Amino acid sequence: MTALATKTMTVADMSPASRSDATTVSVALRYVLSAMGPVCVSVTHFAIALVFLHNFPRGNFGLFSFLLVVSAFSLSFCGAMFAPPISVRGSRPDDMPHAELLSLFKSNLVFSLISASAVAMVMFLCGAGLPLAALFGVYAGVMSLRWFARCWTYAEADPGRVLVSDLAYSVLLAGCVIVLFTMHRLTALSAATVLVLSGIAGLLVLDMRNAGLYFRALRHGRFAPYIAMWRNMSSWAVLGVVLSELTVNAHAYLVTFISGPHAFAVLALGSLLMRPVSLVLAALPDMERPLMARALIGGDTGRALRAVNHFRTAAGAIWLATVALGAALLTWFPHLLLKEDYPFREVAVVVVIWGIIMASRAARTPDSVLLQSAGEFRRLASAGAWSSAVSLTATLLLLLTIGPIAALCGILLGDLVATRMIFVLARRWKAQHA
Repeated sequence: MTALATKTMTVADMSPASRSDATTVSVALRYVLSAMGPVCVSVTHFAIALVFLHNFPRGNFGLFSFLLVVSAFSLSFCGAMFAPPISVRGSRPDDMPHAELLSLFKSNLVFSLISASAVAMVMFLCGAGLPLAALFGVYAGVMSLRWFARCWTYAEADPGRVLVSDLAYSVLLAGCVIVLFTMHRLTALSAATVLVLSGIAGLLVLDMRNAGLYFRALRHGRFAPYIAMWRNMSSWAVLGVVLSELTVNAHAYLVTFISGPHAFAVLALGSLLMRPVSLVLAALPDMERPLMARALIGGDTGRALRAVNHFRTAAGAIWLATVALGAALLTWFPHLLLKEDYPFREVAVVVVIWGIIMASRAARTPDSVLLQSAGEFRRLASAGAWSSAVSLTATLLLLLTIGPIAALCGILLGDLVATRMIFVLARRWKAQHA
């Protein structure tokens, strides 16, 4: 008997306990592989933010922090537009008809151009000079292209390539910022340029093999197939993202536009410590959504529900580790985070509020992804409408009557409403389909 046959026979003859252990290890490896990239990006953003904090005026630090919020919204928007048709159309994305494939790629190019223009305009209105705002816009456009490529690669069941892309982005960004800092050439313009170059590097790792598709899509792609996919799958997801953005980031827009980037800087410093959680919660759905969709299409509801539980466990572990790290930094190394114009008490209060907010998001995101995989976009949009109304109203009132830090409590109220409503929707869906 060959060694291969022996190995196969041994696996088949595993005891139930051994099979359970093997499944646990497999799931853990999947999440480690998928979370490693976002965590590396998060650590890099955290490190360069500390450099920016100590080398840029408070207003410029606020601008770069606001850029991360706005560009993250464009990435979520991109995911809502393209991830549902990519993951639902087939067990593999290249199974879809060629006309739909070209339509997706052409639509993504147009979306990325619109995203770049919109972000450049918003950043210019917030006080960035024209060259700096233009670079911010290019960064948002490049990252939108990269996010589409991430969704595509996850649907192809190739998370290793996504990890390499995240590492390429992170290593180049950190390395260039270190070089600029040591050469005393670190300015707002040079930092923005490095962000653009790092985004391009991450994109090339993912999508060089699909370069020909983009050229064919520009020549032969038609928007009609995507419009049909939009109508059936993406429209409610996009509405949900817009409403979710109002729920989770209304403070960023209101504080920056009303009180300026200088005021937003303190809130951004607090959210910086929670960034590993937010990045993981943004990235893991792109891996979990296709898995859940395939399970539901195959009638294996139990497998989809197990994925929800695994997702929640991973999100909870990331949240605990992030909170512990933030507490340690504020307790023993406050000088790394604070300058004289960032009062310790204000930053500590902001960090506590952000910790509660991220706990709420980590709890509800797995159920939200399950409902997306099941096509429940309309009900999710309804929940988003209520939570965004609460968040926007409370944030504006608290900002105008008390101040920017209190405005963050409006976000917390909206998040709690969203979490409660999504739990109710998920419980009803499970009762009907379990």
